[in-house]
Amino acid sequence: MSESSSGGAGQPEMVDWDLAVSTAKRFVRPGPEVSEGEARDVVSELRAGAQRSEGLVRTYTGLHAETATAPIMVVDRPGWVQANADGFRTVMQPLVAKIVDQRGTPSPTSTAIGSRITGVEAGALLGYLSGKVLGQFDPFWPGGMNGTGHTDVSAAYDAGSGVPEPATGREVAPATAGRLLLVAPNIVQVERELDVDPRDFRLWVCLHEETHRVQFTGVSWLRDHLHNEIRALIDATDFDISRLAAMAKDGLEQAGRLARGDQDVSLIDLFQTRAQREIVDRITATMSLLEGHADVVMDGVGPDVIPSVGAIREKFNRRRQGGGSLDQLLRRLLGFDAKMRQYRDGAVFVRGVVDRVGMDGFNKVWTSPNTLPSKAEIGDPAAWVRRVHG
Repeated sequence: MSESSSGGAGQPEMVDWDLAVSTAKRFVRPGPEVSEGEARDVVSELRAGAQRSEGLVRTYTGLHAETATAPIMVVDRPGWVQANADGFRTVMQPLVAKIVDQRGTPSPTSTAIGSRITGVEAGALLGYLSGKVLGQFDPFWPGGMNGTGHTDVSAAYDAGSGVPEPATGREVAPATAGRLLLVAPNIVQVERELDVDPRDFRLWVCLHEETHRVQFTGVSWLRDHLHNEIRALIDATDFDISRLAAMAKDGLEQAGRLARGDQDVSLIDLFQTRAQREIVDRITATMSLLEGHADVVMDGVGPDVIPSVGAIREKFNRRRQGGGSLDQLLRRLLGFDAKMRQYRDGAVFVRGVVDRVGMDGFNKVWTSPNTLPSKAEIGDPAAWVRRVHG
């Protein structure tokens, strides 16, 4: 059995991740054209911006994160694809284990065929997303070697120029809480599309992603909490064939609603039992908090260090609403519209709480999983204040 068909600890692998990566790279569009000097300057500036952002985020939020525990990786689009394929491979291992436990180990033939089909599907998705993401914090990366046979996808940015970042030749020490990815060609492309100051925009993006690093390194229980929620979601998944068939029928009906423009449906919602929905609601509330908090911080810090932050935010919000009809449909199918609501609703929650009890009062949200807001409280900051502050 090849490396790509083994999920670790003797498990079969339901997705051929090597095929997914090679498929995605065929879908990846070239980045904007830059000169060799520009490429090096972008990499250097993004690294410096991420490092500078750490102190700015600490001061603004009052969260105290350990320094340099999550490496900064400036990557190109193929590098982002590889990083996420490795991450998905790791996250899916408990799901594969449960399928094997309930259904038994599939035959090598069915595993090979099925994993290649899903590998192509996953690759097409990763290829599409590779041109959309500006930055990402991966809290579940174990550090150094990722346990799948792939080494660190350390920063390479060619943006269509064929110019990689100079290799550092260093091994990345195990991170206590993930890694920070900045997708250089996407950042350059968006700053050009928006016609904004490149230095300001790059620091603005770094502030958002650095806030996530501070969240996960400054709140010691957060990473394990999210991991446990994901495991609970897997445990709540029913792999009974008749049940899956009924859910598929319901899913087709909801997919039709989504294609007709229903804003409250995405593919993420199609196959959830009641138990799963309760877990998803908790995860959604937490992600809304994290994303909204990062948006508030990047705008709150901005005026002191980013003179054009107001113009950047205005143009960026307009861009979030744009795209052609096909792109908008894909965004709904993939749950991007729901993701945008997370930013918006989470930011409203954070500002609502800070207005009532200040930043120190808001920071009680990081006390324990019990002080995280519920999905209902995300829409009602006063309710969270009453519950947590009495």
